[in-house]
Amino acid sequence: MTELLNKRQLRRDFKEKKTPRGIYTVRCAAAGLAWAGASTHLNSERNSLWFQLRNGSHLNRKLQEVWNAHGEAAFEFAAVETLDEDVNPLLVKDLLREKLQHWAKEMGATI
Repeated sequence: MTELLNKRQLRRDFKEKKTPRGIYTVRCAAAGLAWAGASTHLNSERNSLWFQLRNGSHLNRKLQEVWNAHGEAAFEFAAVETLDEDVNPLLVKDLLREKLQHWAKEMGATI
């Protein structure tokens, strides 16, 4: 009985868990280049990017080119800013776009 309650609680907790949204950067130290992006799922964004890059299917040709030239070990992913959880869902896209512009300029990163 308690095992069933624990499973239910775990399911409930998972459904209520908020995923961080925000701005990230991808840097290649070997090339001295950086890219910035925005995501509504920062926790899974790195895995998605690395998967695309490993398979040669990333849409940003320059990023893919640098990845192919220097390899995975030369790259670093970092979340630079996360949005508050209480941001109105209707404002998230605009806020992410605004913050992305700011961080790209601040860090000299390509979008």
